[in-house]
Amino acid sequence: MAALLLLATGLAGLLFAPVFGMGALLLPLVTVLLVCFAVTEVSLRVAALRPWRPVLMLVLGLLALGELEFGPGLPDAAMLRGLLDGVTRSWQLTLQSTWPARADAELFLFVPLAVLFAAVLAIELSRLPAVALLPGLAVAGLSQAYLALSGPVATAAGLAYVVVAGTLLAVTRRRESRLVLLLPTVVLAVAVSAGGTAVDQGVRPSLALEHETAPVPPLRVDNPLDEVADRLTRPGEPVFGYTGTAGTDRWRIAVLTDFDGAGWRANGDYLRLGATLGTATRHARITVPAGGGPWLPSQPLLATVAGADPLVDPATGTLLLPGRRGPVEYELGWREPAVAPDTLLDAGIDASAVSGGVGQVPPGVAELARTATGGLRPSFRAALVLERYLAENYRQATGPVLPTGSGWAQLSGFLFTTRAGTSEQFATAYVALARLIGIPARVAVGFRTPPGGPGPVTVHNGDSFAWPEVAVAGVGWVPLDPTGGASRGTAAAAGALARVTAQAREALPPSQRLRDPEVPMDEHATTGPSEPETPWIGTLLTWLGIGVASVLAFVAVAIPGRRAVRTARRRRRTGSAAVIAAWMEARDVLRAHDIVVSRGATARELARRLPSTVDSSVAEGLEWLARQVDITLWSPYGADDRTAAQAWSAVRAIRKGFTEASFRTRLRAAFALGSLREPGLVTE
Repeated sequence: MAALLLLATGLAGLLFAPVFGMGALLLPLVTVLLVCFAVTEVSLRVAALRPWRPVLMLVLGLLALGELEFGPGLPDAAMLRGLLDGVTRSWQLTLQSTWPARADAELFLFVPLAVLFAAVLAIELSRLPAVALLPGLAVAGLSQAYLALSGPVATAAGLAYVVVAGTLLAVTRRRESRLVLLLPTVVLAVAVSAGGTAVDQGVRPSLALEHETAPVPPLRVDNPLDEVADRLTRPGEPVFGYTGTAGTDRWRIAVLTDFDGAGWRANGDYLRLGATLGTATRHARITVPAGGGPWLPSQPLLATVAGADPLVDPATGTLLLPGRRGPVEYELGWREPAVAPDTLLDAGIDASAVSGGVGQVPPGVAELARTATGGLRPSFRAALVLERYLAENYRQATGPVLPTGSGWAQLSGFLFTTRAGTSEQFATAYVALARLIGIPARVAVGFRTPPGGPGPVTVHNGDSFAWPEVAVAGVGWVPLDPTGGASRGTAAAAGALARVTAQAREALPPSQRLRDPEVPMDEHATTGPSEPETPWIGTLLTWLGIGVASVLAFVAVAIPGRRAVRTARRRRRTGSAAVIAAWMEARDVLRAHDIVVSRGATARELARRLPSTVDSSVAEGLEWLARQVDITLWSPYGADDRTAAQAWSAVRAIRKGFTEASFRTRLRAAFALGSLREPGLVTE
């Protein structure tokens, strides 16, 4: 029994696999369970250890975890601090990480510790097996609060747990009640796991714990957007280097979304970078020298980072390494979206994307935005038209003194007076104009990729660059270049998305032949704000429905199953006991059909008191059964197997007599709870 209890608790701990991965959890959990099992077995053989069993399990389990996670050796202060952090901090640090999280002791140690405590409680409550399962169920509930299983995995996990728990309950019950207990448990597990699959469908439930933003210390550095002009005045200074077939035309270090009219700010929710954010299709080895800000060169669809432990904004791929002083070398992995070349030009915008505001717009800017896009409605075609307008009507500033600033005061001068600026003014002006006509856009800051082969490439200050990105439905954020650099071929060695964007740019019709693409308008853009959604109501109603269905399924199996087991037990009796069992079965059948059976009534009395609506074969069966009871009670020879067989034949006749009743009556009789009671039987 102890092994089954520990196995059920361990299965609950393995439900954290979507958070940490199965490989990281398996060894610590097995270690904890083996220690608990060994202590339990030794305590059974050494009576003096039984009062100390929970203490021994806790102490030895903690020592085993300490040796496993913090290295072999005698317990020291570092091990004790690590175990204490596992209880107090690791669960919260995991919420601050992307999932699956890294298998670091400071993050995942709370899982084996929770399993250890649950295992100790389960062993100490083993006299009550149903209660002993509760600590493991609490661990399972905690795992689902972090990241709920869904789909076939949820069904398989539910069935695996119920097989272990059902076996435990079955082996600790009387033989006659094992089947009755196991069958409804299986039905309930299938109903709950299937219901959870239907509700979730691979989407994280609304009741699950949310990621917590990792605390970021105050960054005493300049906004990277404000550094663009200064970097361009020192073009030969190296910034970072990389090796590998990167296949990208730009490297980002920051994404800015908030604009209040005076300046631009990043609004990222940084998390601790977990094991992976997806499958990487491209890789590069990046070396950043000492100095500079906390940002690390990255890519939008970031997948992996090896060699550094930065914070990440999963929505933008931005990497942040607070407190960086020395050089950093790491391997970056990312992926690219799959985009069909012939669909991007006519794609719509993603109106659900969060971009930002525009502050207090100066006069004439909104009219300029409509003029620049030719009156087209919000779409990727309109985004390309705006890009072409800025590239054709504005020029890049040159000289030892370059314009700086990206508030409306500087952008108004750029748009209406000087018509010259760096990529800082081009990108921010583009984003502001795009937002005014309903295109979600944001500013990215980083570096262009300089010409070079697959060997080592060095990026310099002269490659400093800011660009806009627009949200495209079905694609994501697509980078553009209103300075005209992309149209001049600087993206020739870029990735797939940049090449598809270049093809859409080349296919864009001349200004005189522009028209809106044949795509439906986005409902959110035309119908205005809708009523706030309340998804929790639907979730609550769904779970209530699942609960009701589970109860009905339990009743549908438990009551007929209990009767079947009871009848089978009675049929196994022989001689006089078999006749008495047949008489008890007949009484149960009558009670199930709402016929009053008093404590001292005989079979003949019941036959005479039957309602007139009952078929006559019921009365005949009772009369025949009465004869067999008389033989059993009064014959000097007693009842033999033939008498028992005739008594059960009478019971079958009674059952058959009730088959003529209405369907409603038979249905009520099939699930009558009162028929499960076994009142005392008077045979005198």
